[in-house]
Amino acid sequence: MSQDLAGAVGALARAAGNAILEIYAGSFAVRHKADASPLTAADLAAQRVLLQGLRRLLPGLPVLSEESAAAPWAERRGWRRYWLIDPLDGTREFIKRNGEFTVNVALIEDGASVLGVVHAPVSGELAWAVAADGAWLQHSPQAIPQRLATRGAPMQPVLACSRSHGSAEETQMLARLGQHQRLSLGSSLKFLRLAEGSADLYLRVGSTSEWDTAAAQCILEQAGGAVLDFNGRPLRYNSRESLLNPSFLAVGDPARDWRAALGIAGATAT
Repeated sequence: MSQDLAGAVGALARAAGNAILEIYAGSFAVRHKADASPLTAADLAAQRVLLQGLRRLLPGLPVLSEESAAAPWAERRGWRRYWLIDPLDGTREFIKRNGEFTVNVALIEDGASVLGVVHAPVSGELAWAVAADGAWLQHSPQAIPQRLATRGAPMQPVLACSRSHGSAEETQMLARLGQHQRLSLGSSLKFLRLAEGSADLYLRVGSTSEWDTAAAQCILEQAGGAVLDFNGRPLRYNSRESLLNPSFLAVGDPARDWRAALGIAGATAT
């Protein structure tokens, strides 16, 4: 795996972001998919850019995207290596025009995310990571990339919380942490704030899809953090027929026993 490939994917993500911004600047219609999630022309425009570009980069490698029909499990189960993309993560935030949406691209090998790119078109941020080679953030196309590193958990942690999703169960679990600050954000931006050390925990109870987390998981892991299911295991990809993730917690400081602090069943208090 090379930084050159990550750079090429980053350029593709910026191109997809530009396609999104062209639509974001005007008026657009909103449709709804079978699961009631929203879909706009921007989702499809970004997908076209990514599919064409990724197929040029690594010809023949499968691409699994939120906005295309998923290959059947009988076919997918044989994939050792493939692209996993969300052309527009945070469509609800796009519709609200609050700028908190991203383009997510991950390369999966043997169930693990080994390359991740996340681009925020409105802010211009581009983050990327390659397994065993660190994570980086570039604030704009002209900026010098900065190496990302998480921080040790403070006494009063900063919690990255979903702007458009949440549950009573999450609220109850987070209350067990005691004094804390909340930072509400959409899309994969929550993971980036963890990776740069400005937030400490993102808890998600309920389903997300694999393309929602794969790219950001690679970035957070390479910055020193982790994305864990409630049994304390890293999220894995394409390991079963369903493309839904289990409930999870993304953490900046894996040395802290967050599961025990949140009262997750089976965790041992320290």
